Amino acid sequence: MRNNPLLKGVRILDMSRILAGPWATQLLADYGAEVIKIEKPEVGDDTRQWGPPWLSGKKRLDNSDAAYFLSTNRNKRSLTCDFSTKEGALIIKKLIKSCDILIENYRAGTLEKYGLGEKQLKKINSKLIYCSITAFSETSSKSDESGYDAMIQASGGLMSITGEKEGKPQKSGVAIADIMAGMYAVTAILASLYQREKNHEGQRINIPLYDTQVAWLANQSMNYLIGGEIPVREGTGHPNIVPYQTFSTNDGEIMLAIGNDGQFKRLMTVLNETNTKFINKFKTNEQRIVNKEEIINFLQVIFIKNNANHWLSLFREHGIPCGPINNIQEVFNDSYSKERNIVRYTVTSDNEKVPTVANPVTFSSYKIQYNRAPPKLSEHTNEILKENLGYSDTEIEKLRSKNIV
Repeated sequence: MRNNPLLKGVRILDMSRILAGPWATQLLADYGAEVIKIEKPEVGDDTRQWGPPWLSGKKRLDNSDAAYFLSTNRNKRSLTCDFSTKEGALIIKKLIKSCDILIENYRAGTLEKYGLGEKQLKKINSKLIYCSITAFSETSSKSDESGYDAMIQASGGLMSITGEKEGKPQKSGVAIADIMAGMYAVTAILASLYQREKNHEGQRINIPLYDTQVAWLANQSMNYLIGGEIPVREGTGHPNIVPYQTFSTNDGEIMLAIGNDGQFKRLMTVLNETNTKFINKFKTNEQRIVNKEEIINFLQVIFIKNNANHWLSLFREHGIPCGPINNIQEVFNDSYSKERNIVRYTVTSDNEKVPTVANPVTFSSYKIQYNRAPPKLSEHTNEILKENLGYSDTEIEKLRSKNIV
């Protein structure tokens, strides 16, 4: 397999923190882009402190990094730079000359104060693609408000449809609003790179977390816009498909996901149900939604009579979509996960082995590399300042003495 990086020669200045931006730049780094992560001297990305667990063990030793940070920062280099100072801002401006993309997630207007706004940097590099991830749109009345994933899940509607029907609203188990904003950022950046090939101009991109959250409510938002009824929490169930939820067996839960009428017909056959009048009552998905409680109760009475493995094996044999409810340990121990080599390893400059979860994308002529472990704070500062910008050892030492880098 040829392994010429897909984004060879693309340089990204990652001025983002926490999850959304770092998630986006990790994916782009996986595709071969060079990513320089800008961090605050001595402190770094907030997520370096979001532990335990720590890379060094149960207790934080020698500024070891939290697993949270490690999850989104492989294949990057770390440069500490206090760009609120004149000297620090100058470093960013010098780097921008050779950068293709800048991604940041500061409150709207923050970087302009330091001469690092989009219009200011475009004067240095007109081809720069400038991507901002904000809580709310930069042109909205809420442009100056900050936001974290959990509050966006809440205010953007996700928590209202997550959780048991009679329970309290729940957030997702991962910071999915941040992650989806990062995914939208990647698609927008790649589209902008393609456009730049045509018109040789950089693009301005703004991705609000709130707008992103609402955008991927998908069928739930359309259910409201078309049907006029406010979606509610369904537990593991689905508002538009039945049966599509978990069921109890005599030793645990299974997920049954009947996606069409043909699959439901096979389910009835496998369960040896021959009552034509009964089957016809649930023949179509619309009928099953109307008579949801009856068909769910009917199935539950049957499933509780045997164990999970019995039903999973039987349904798989007949092409009926189903699955176990795995915990995270079971996910990584699953034979499929091992077959797909889902856990990869990188090595730090201190020869510490760092596990990482594989990028799920497979290309026909590019193999994703896991060359760099998430960087230690400021690990590449001297290297970048000397090799990329021509700073001398004396100049770097002077900057360090002022805590600028």
